[in-house]
Amino acid sequence: MLALSLVAGVGLSIAAPLVVRRFIDAVSTVRPAAPLGALWGLAGLFLAVTLAAQAARLAASWLAQRVAWSATNRLRRDLAAHALGLDLGFHHAHPPGEMIERLDGDVGELAGAFSDVGLQIAGAALTIAGVVAVLLAQDWRVGALIGALALAAFAVLVATRNISVGAVALERQSRSQLAGFLEERIGGLDDIRANAGGAHVMGRLADVTGELGARTLRAGLVGRRVWVMTAAMFAASSLVALAMGVWLFQRGQASLGSVYLFVQYAAMMREPFYLVGSQLQAAQRAGASLQRIRGLLAQRPALADGAASELGDGAPAVSFEAVGFAYAGAPALAGVSFEIAPGEVLGVVGRTGAGKTTLTRLLCRLHDPGEGVIRLDGRDIRQAALPALRARIGVVGQDVRIFAASIRDNVSLFDPAADDARIAEVLRELGLGAWLARQPGGLGAEITAAGLSAGEAQLLAFARVFLKRPGLVILDEATSRLDPAADRLIERATDRLLAGGGRTAIIVAHKLETVRRADRIVVLEAGRIVETGERAALEADPASRFAGLLAAARGGALP
Repeated sequence: MLALSLVAGVGLSIAAPLVVRRFIDAVSTVRPAAPLGALWGLAGLFLAVTLAAQAARLAASWLAQRVAWSATNRLRRDLAAHALGLDLGFHHAHPPGEMIERLDGDVGELAGAFSDVGLQIAGAALTIAGVVAVLLAQDWRVGALIGALALAAFAVLVATRNISVGAVALERQSRSQLAGFLEERIGGLDDIRANAGGAHVMGRLADVTGELGARTLRAGLVGRRVWVMTAAMFAASSLVALAMGVWLFQRGQASLGSVYLFVQYAAMMREPFYLVGSQLQAAQRAGASLQRIRGLLAQRPALADGAASELGDGAPAVSFEAVGFAYAGAPALAGVSFEIAPGEVLGVVGRTGAGKTTLTRLLCRLHDPGEGVIRLDGRDIRQAALPALRARIGVVGQDVRIFAASIRDNVSLFDPAADDARIAEVLRELGLGAWLARQPGGLGAEITAAGLSAGEAQLLAFARVFLKRPGLVILDEATSRLDPAADRLIERATDRLLAGGGRTAIIVAHKLETVRRADRIVVLEAGRIVETGERAALEADPASRFAGLLAAARGGALP
């Protein structure tokens, strides 16, 4: 439909001057003038053709917008899904602000190219081709000269079509860097203010925006060269059409209407040449964005998805077999081996930086170990499909992400199939029943992180795990930042979560109360297991490292 509308609009626009040529010839001939009715008929025909051409162009523009946004919105979804599948190392190197610019800003450039630039360039090419064809039919000499100029103009445009892609790509990169810079600084605003870092931030902002301004200026100047060349081509075509028309009219080989036709068609070529020249830079911007999109799509996840989609139910057995891992060459774990029986609770303790959180990330396959194997019920977790593996694991960490969405969506993580009665039951079970009753709209009430206490946010994270009902639970320092009252609620939620031995659990904890739930203890130090055994036995042995850590944590927090 878009192609038909575009061709119809161009064809009708080219036909309109032919009607005017007939009108001029009809009133300027030395023979008896045409009847007034015929002239009115030609005038009406010209009006109808002009209105139909505008209607066709309007339809083409509307359809182009539909095509552009439907295609690019699908591209946004594809890019977002691809980005979500990339490993944590990629996202650590590319902050959220930069990713937003790449997923939305670059795709927005393509939307503009499809709906405006592409449409205008295609219409311009059809107009120039149609004008040259009609001129050849009217007089081959005029058509040949104008056609030669058109070919020369397109040759220049093709030769220079990528002249500013590199400069524009650098500009787009600077825009992404600016977005990432702003996102990081706004996110850390409290720390910046508290430590009087405003002057430094403003200085860095000046550097980032200065680089963006310089690259934008360069990209604009490079692309401007194309516009200058197309303007010169238009001037040449207008001069040729006027000169040839006068020469043929003086020789009696062209009527006055034909001279008008030559000049009018040359004028009609002005807009296509101008559009091609002016929009080529926008097309180059889209080309640069397309390069960046291809670059993002070329990024391959470090984690290969497994094929096994069925991992069984219930509390699984977990085993680490000589597992080693390093972040960018810095060792985090080395030779870690242990087993957890189904329904057993393992406590993982150690000083900061010992590798505790790394261990849990490997189990969730946020990274893959560089050495060794991690098994779930005897199966290498790399053989499992990632959604199936992560569906069987529930994680509560110290940093809880609360979305600006309803309570229902925050607990169910946007699962439309989640049962409202079950969500409300879970919240009441965790001690949030009174809080829920105070919310206008109940489960449909909109909440934000700013409107919740740390304890309420942590309990919502527990609610997610209760609703999910996983067989393996990981509590990663889930009570490290709570006040005593909130801590008691979390302790009660943890008791209910682990009650009855129906779940295997790993507790990464700094607090004595939480560690005492563990059946066995693993003590990590510098990425290695330095002690493991039954919790009660290690606690009773004053020479054990675990007993030493507990003694050093008399206030409840391990070092």
